[in-house]
Amino acid sequence: MARFRMSTLVDAPPTAVWRELADIASHVEWMADAESIEFTSEQRRGVGTTFDCATRIGPLRTVDRMEVTRWDDGREMGVRHVGLVRGEGVFTLRPAGDDGGSTRLDWTERLRFPWYLGGPVAGFVAGPVLRHIWRDNLRRLAARATRP
Repeated sequence: MARFRMSTLVDAPPTAVWRELADIASHVEWMADAESIEFTSEQRRGVGTTFDCATRIGPLRTVDRMEVTRWDDGREMGVRHVGLVRGEGVFTLRPAGDDGGSTRLDWTERLRFPWYLGGPVAGFVAGPVLRHIWRDNLRRLAARATRP
């Protein structure tokens, strides 16, 4: 199982960051590796929401099937990956500073790559690329949350 953790400080209150994060359909606007999202459930937010995310990293493409497993308004969103790559991802928001005007945003992923794609070796090799993409994704999300 490959484990990844990224964090950033966003110069916006948790409510502004959550507003962007909770809008799952808009994730394609700030996630460079997400090409499209198609909901497979009637609901669009909250635990039980399911969707397929067409994902592309360089020449590699897959459909990442996901289910929202955690939803604590303003604080946490978790998803289970049930496609080709399996695992869990969690976004956690915490107020940063005493004034509540900024947010610590943590993103963790635990992923299992299938044996026929190299299993743990694939996770190790892909790690630096994924971390780079996901850090940039967090920067774009932060920019959206801080816009007027």
